[in-house]
Amino acid sequence: MIFKSSLITAQELADALKQDTIVLLDCTIDKVGQSMKAEKLELIPNSSFFDIEGKLSDNTSSLPHTLVSPIIFENEMQNIGINQTSTVVLYDRWGVYSSPRAWWMFKVMGFHNVYILNGGVPAWKKFNYPISNNYKESVEKGNLKTNYLNEWIADKDYILKHLDGNSIEIFDARSQGRFSGIAPEPRKGLKSGHIPHSKNIPFENLLKGEFYSDIKEIETIFKEQNPRNSTHVFTCGSGITASILAFASHLIGTPNIRVYDGSWSEWGNENLNLPIEK
Repeated sequence: MIFKSSLITAQELADALKQDTIVLLDCTIDKVGQSMKAEKLELIPNSSFFDIEGKLSDNTSSLPHTLVSPIIFENEMQNIGINQTSTVVLYDRWGVYSSPRAWWMFKVMGFHNVYILNGGVPAWKKFNYPISNNYKESVEKGNLKTNYLNEWIADKDYILKHLDGNSIEIFDARSQGRFSGIAPEPRKGLKSGHIPHSKNIPFENLLKGEFYSDIKEIETIFKEQNPRNSTHVFTCGSGITASILAFASHLIGTPNIRVYDGSWSEWGNENLNLPIEK
């Protein structure tokens, strides 16, 4: 089963579920200062949990939810029941927040038959589609194999190497206040400001409530930044909302996309003394 777009509607998903076996993954994580842990679990039936902050974060890293190794990702996805031929649909309970991070992780790992439900659970509920309060219990182990694609990821060394040239353009998904260094960082031990030469597109600008804005609006927002025909690198506080920008950029046809996994949690570290602008 292949949808027409990487971003699908609740109606498209409901129709597809009548005919096809689709792996549904709830990718919800807490937002900064907001949590769903105390709320009743509301899921699309037969969903498994894509554990971004737990099993799918490198717990040896000092940085938040750093990408895991290909072998760990492969094992976890096989345990969820994903095969090489699976169609995977990602969603979160906020609407659109952390599902793009999961999409990017699959891309890095070389799995491309993956889609995002626009609006997540709120969109699903608007049509009164069935809701489950439990994750899928038993799954047959899958056979997914990773194929790590370095061209989807950026680290600080990659950015430092290309920072003063024209081969990359950096887009920061944080608020204008944090980007400009006026608003404080929510994590301790971080300087204020942004990576030199980067441009600011707060991730909320690409959303309408729980949904992505339409393609034309997204195109306009990016065009206003006068982007170069180069590799686009996306950053934020810790790699989550950067992925919202990365997926939006993918929707409008940007060919070369990377997410800076360490993002400001690494670049802004007081002990690294990396170049910063305000």
